[in-house]
Amino acid sequence: MDLSIWMDWYYRISKSLGYSKEKDQRATDLLSNMIKDRSLSYEELKALIFNKDALIFGAGPSLERDLLNLKSLLNRCVTIVADTAISAFIKFKIYPNIIVSDLDGKIEDLFEANKNCSIMVVHAHGDNIEALERYVPLLRKVFGTTQVEPRDKVYNFGGFTDGDRAFFLALEFKAKSIALAGMDLGKKIGKYSKLKPNLNPYVKRLKLNFAKELLEWGSNLSRGIQLFNLTYQGIDLKGFLKISYEDYKNFLAKDI
Repeated sequence: MDLSIWMDWYYRISKSLGYSKEKDQRATDLLSNMIKDRSLSYEELKALIFNKDALIFGAGPSLERDLLNLKSLLNRCVTIVADTAISAFIKFKIYPNIIVSDLDGKIEDLFEANKNCSIMVVHAHGDNIEALERYVPLLRKVFGTTQVEPRDKVYNFGGFTDGDRAFFLALEFKAKSIALAGMDLGKKIGKYSKLKPNLNPYVKRLKLNFAKELLEWGSNLSRGIQLFNLTYQGIDLKGFLKISYEDYKNFLAKDI
């Protein structure tokens, strides 16, 4: 990610939502100090994603339907889950490869997945400093990200919400293909998103609008990576081919 280009996005988003760059940077510095001696390396995470088919799950209204219909395909993909969507996975006793989280999902579900080998890609920002201090020391496989200036072992790959950050993560590590599920991005907020404490529906919808913009912009950076949208009731996304579960199954079968 070209940091100068990303920061244009960051300043626009932070102005709209009243975020503080200074607080975001403080959180980044904190996370760096906490994980610099025990973080997974860039190369380790790249080895998991590079040239693999990445399947990303958001916490939209279609999540459970998408998960159950795609369950049989998960072992063919690198599964990347956005924060609160992990609770659907735990419900069905499924552990993804990677969770992208700012630690405001159901913490016991995040820990259960992490204890069962799910990698935690922890995002630092000004509103989760307390959560970083409380929970990061207890995590096993951990990797750090930020939305401001990167630091040692804390990277900025772009992205703002957990869902679109998962997309930019797969983009950074050059997945063979990237498919979105449970990423409705419409007016209705999914029940798993509602697990977040003090959820403000207006702010949530504003964030979803930014996520849509970022995904569509990011599709222009895909450099030949095939992009799919599998979300059952998801809105159309420019740059992403809307396909059925069966079509995705057939796509994966071609790789065998």
